[in-house]
Amino acid sequence: MSPVDFELAQTVRSSVELADDLGRTSEVPPPLRGDGTGKFRVYIVGNSGIPIHSSSTVARELSKILRLPYISLDNLYWKPGWGQPSTDEFRASVRAALDMDPRGWIVDGRYEKKLGGMVSSEATDVIWLDPPLLLYFPRLCWRTFLRLLRLEPPCSPGCEERLREVFSREGIIWWSLSNHWAVRKREEELCRSDGVHVGGKRRRIGGWGRELAAWKRDVQAMLLPARQYAALPSAS
Repeated sequence: MSPVDFELAQTVRSSVELADDLGRTSEVPPPLRGDGTGKFRVYIVGNSGIPIHSSSTVARELSKILRLPYISLDNLYWKPGWGQPSTDEFRASVRAALDMDPRGWIVDGRYEKKLGGMVSSEATDVIWLDPPLLLYFPRLCWRTFLRLLRLEPPCSPGCEERLREVFSREGIIWWSLSNHWAVRKREEELCRSDGVHVGGKRRRIGGWGRELAAWKRDVQAMLLPARQYAALPSAS
């Protein structure tokens, strides 16, 4: 075990210790479950195209906090010029990425039709980002505009946005509007049966940003010695 791995393993704290620090009862689930041995396999999912609140932004931040590899399913799927691999090729590349680090991973992206439960079934935690449509849709439009001007990185290297496709029925803007409620209904059903409130691994994070900030603060607190927790900035 490397010094970094040893340090992380030593600082992962139990849910009871974290609950005490936060002034909660031990019955409140920790921000991340993990597998009980200090390993975390976290799957971040969101409604379509949620910039700032986006699954990729949160996944990258969580990757840094937990010192685990970040895996973007968009980057694995989309080839330059919007090329697409076969389902078998995609599944093989995802399998290789998941097996890369035995300590765990942080994954974001929605490709259930291609992957089935490959990612979600192996995840120790599934985090559903569910901000209001009124919050993320204007930001999605602004991000798409910046991508058209090449002022924002594309979703995958070599996959530049084009005006004709952006406003088509296959484009991200129409897809976001037409799939928002269907995605929310599906995730709500999954959370009811497998949510952290019933001992499952799925957690919904909604609202206008405060709930997400509080959750990230709790994740940091989970990895800190008790004496350092009070020094974290408040999420309020």
